[in-house]
Amino acid sequence: MAVELDNIFESAVENSLFRDKSILQANHTPESIPHRDKQIEQVASILASILRGERPSNLFLYGKTGTGKTLSVQYVRDELLKKANQMGVDVRIEYLNCKLKKIADTEYRILAALIKELGGSIPATGLPTDHVYSKFIELIDNKNQLVVLIFDEIDNAVNKISDGFIYNLTRLNSELSKAQISLIGISNDVTFLDNVDPRVRSSLGEEEIVFPPYNALQLQDILQERCKKAFKEGVVDEGVIAKCAAYAAREHGDARRALDLMRIAGELSEREGSKNVELRFIDLANEKIERDKILDIVETEPKQFQLVLYSIFQLTKQIKQSKNFDKIFTGDVYNYYQELCDRIKTEVLTQRRVSDIIAEIDMLGLINAKVISKGRHGRTREIKLSIPSNLHGKVESIMIESLGL
Repeated sequence: MAVELDNIFESAVENSLFRDKSILQANHTPESIPHRDKQIEQVASILASILRGERPSNLFLYGKTGTGKTLSVQYVRDELLKKANQMGVDVRIEYLNCKLKKIADTEYRILAALIKELGGSIPATGLPTDHVYSKFIELIDNKNQLVVLIFDEIDNAVNKISDGFIYNLTRLNSELSKAQISLIGISNDVTFLDNVDPRVRSSLGEEEIVFPPYNALQLQDILQERCKKAFKEGVVDEGVIAKCAAYAAREHGDARRALDLMRIAGELSEREGSKNVELRFIDLANEKIERDKILDIVETEPKQFQLVLYSIFQLTKQIKQSKNFDKIFTGDVYNYYQELCDRIKTEVLTQRRVSDIIAEIDMLGLINAKVISKGRHGRTREIKLSIPSNLHGKVESIMIESLGL
């Protein structure tokens, strides 16, 4: 057995198709960002007032996942800090990813993370929130400086906490005597600002920039540039990049998806001992990503999300076994969900909130929820499960374990 494994390891070293796989990772910062010149110039124009010692407007960026928002902001940030350093302008630009659970669960944790980035420290829990704000103000208001706070995936934090923390941060400037704060919010949800308090919208969305999805040709350019450096010369078969771009263009023009597809296709090619990345490996990579994405969503979403999805699962099973009903509506899901909450002794949300969760599950592609009119009885959703049947067992066991059923 040891000899067989040794052969696998030797083969992996000798037959690598990659020159530098990290270039296809989402966290890689490329030297240039194709097809985002306009947006980069807009961000730079808004932040340029920092170099005159003036507080820039708060800025809000939105667009679908993988449209270059974070890359573009980080690129401008790095160039701006270089210039500010040359000119002797005192500026701090701090970046927080609100998707990280340990950061964005509470207002306290967000402030604690910012304080840590600024060189201070507070206990993980235990202090009143106004004390934490005081510590934050004390840290930044000790000299004349401009502080820019970048909140990536800010919608995640707002959904968990409320939009009050954004409003509190935008109001801090009135309490500062030396420093000034500007906020940059980044969101994958293009309707995010429509749902926040109007006061928050007016204070945060002083400037807004939309990042449109990439089309297939633009994705090809991005992939060509990355693949030249990521793979050894001549190992990527003709048509592979075009097919990869076409797949990702179908997924709302997501460049991150395109890069993941390309990297996984390369890994699968290596494992099979192929000398080239062939077209068929793009199909296999796409299947793997879909499978992994669904399982990851179900595993990481909150308990209430899992309860609603589990209710839909069980009702779908009942449909297959029953002659009395063949469709699932929002009301059916809510009734089953209530029984489930009673069984595991957990809080029952309102029907409206459960309806919002159903819309969220629909948006993630796990179900298909079609709005239908019932005349004077209002509207409801007809719900069908969209998870491939070969994943039903795994998805169900994840939820059973997570919910303690």
